Amino acid sequence: MEILATLLQVLAQTLEIYSLVLIVRVLLSWFPNLDWSNPVLSTVSSITDPYLNVFRGLIPPLGGLDLSAILAFVALNLLQQVLTSASVAVFSDSMSYYS
Repeated sequence: MEILATLLQVLAQTLEIYSLVLIVRVLLSWFPNLDWSNPVLSTVSSITDPYLNVFRGLIPPLGGLDLSAILAFVALNLLQQVLTSASVAVFSDSMSYYS
């Protein structure tokens, strides 16, 4: 049971790191003259664009603004909360099992 709780915590922390990479990607999109062939920028783009493209299909740009990132962050945050809550529940359950 503790292994499951640890795994859920690791997944939640991984999503936290992904959220930070996503923030970097969104901020970089504000600079249109960036060279996206740069290895660092292309890596950030290749990691985040598939996820963002899911939400770009749901929310079209409004007046040139891509609001899909907001929905992407909300979904990621909800998943993080679910994983964190599940890890706490599993850990609490395993602690009560040993009591």
